[in-house]
Amino acid sequence: MLALIICALAFYLSYLWGRRSLAHGLTIVLASGYFYGILRANLGSPFGHFIFDAAVLGLYFSQSWGQSDSKRVNDVRIFTLLLMGWPLLECLLPFQSPLISIVGLRSNAFLLPILLLGTRLTSKDLLRLGYGLAVLNLVVSAFSIAEYFLGIGRFFPLTAYTSLLYESRIDVIGFLRIPGTFVSSHVYAGTMVSGIPFLFGAWLQSGQSSLRRLLLMAGVAAALLGVLMASTRVNFVAAVIVVGVGLFSGRLGSMKRIGWVLVILAIGYFAFTNQRFGRFKSLADSDMVSERIGGSVNRTFFEILVDYPMGNGLGAGGTSIPYFLQNQVKYPVAMESEYARILLEQGVIGLLLWISFIFWFLSRLFQLEKGEWLTARRMAYAATVCSLGIGLVGIGLLTSVPNSLLTMLSMGWVLVKQPPELRHGFQVVRLADRDRIKSSGSFNRI
Repeated sequence: MLALIICALAFYLSYLWGRRSLAHGLTIVLASGYFYGILRANLGSPFGHFIFDAAVLGLYFSQSWGQSDSKRVNDVRIFTLLLMGWPLLECLLPFQSPLISIVGLRSNAFLLPILLLGTRLTSKDLLRLGYGLAVLNLVVSAFSIAEYFLGIGRFFPLTAYTSLLYESRIDVIGFLRIPGTFVSSHVYAGTMVSGIPFLFGAWLQSGQSSLRRLLLMAGVAAALLGVLMASTRVNFVAAVIVVGVGLFSGRLGSMKRIGWVLVILAIGYFAFTNQRFGRFKSLADSDMVSERIGGSVNRTFFEILVDYPMGNGLGAGGTSIPYFLQNQVKYPVAMESEYARILLEQGVIGLLLWISFIFWFLSRLFQLEKGEWLTARRMAYAATVCSLGIGLVGIGLLTSVPNSLLTMLSMGWVLVKQPPELRHGFQVVRLADRDRIKSSGSFNRI
């Protein structure tokens, strides 16, 4: 009953705050995603699986989905409809039971409308989102530090919901990886990396108090510390790339760059002196890396291509299917590649649609809009490319809570020009309203 109440509350709050502004609604949804893992683990109810979904639905209902005059936004809309339309059609085909197919929509279409919301982000939205992420990161860091010293058992009881947490150990030394408040350490680290561009970009903006700048810097530091505490190699590499893009993009002054280098050196010191934080060192083992990639990309993918050219139905990969429904999946196939999962569930047509969309996204690198948020856009582009690359050796690109939402949001934001605005002091005025404001004689007073 408590889990059902929390679902209703998540829906109501995201709808209510989403009506106030997109940034407020997204912050509520992200908060539900940040604490989804620990809530689900302790509630022990099937309804706990839908806390984040309820919040996302509330956000969807709070927004207007009308047409846009921007050609680029309309292009994103077309791709979104295609990527959602094919899974909806597949849902009607008798590959899997209706219940499994409906649940399978979550891992194939549910978060795709976030692409369109990403195209609407304004400077004001991005600042608010940055502050919200900073606070959430610091709260999660507090949980992570407590788990480091007290053990994750104090926060995640061993149940069917958390069994994978207790199987995920750091090589050789055998310590459990730290999940923070998320469903797994990989989700923890991935979410931290995806949020860095928003935090760093907000920190670069002018007209903020020293306290807010300190909050944003602390949020980035908490994100980097979270990547280390989660002990995931691929996300460590992604964090290095994203931070490197930010530091060497040319927007930072020498003093700011020195300040961030000192923060990174301090975190790096912990990484190299603490055995639990140094799992990334195994990346130097080329045999391990090639074996990991070969096992994830080649064997499974091509076997599925031959056996299931038209797919095995939504939900066939088991991703996002609750444990109590797993036995209803027909001919389940295990894989460690997001693209193999898409091929398995959507067939060749679905995979080709995704490949087309990804190549279109990659082509936007040299068309990023110049302005105050250019550095953050470059970082978001790099973070998204890393997520797409990680999809080759892992699953969860569309189901990681709330990392997938941040990835879709970043893609939508990068793909279009920022909504045109005039910034004057702390006030933000849309160009579309400029003539009306001028005619009223109040423009010069803003």
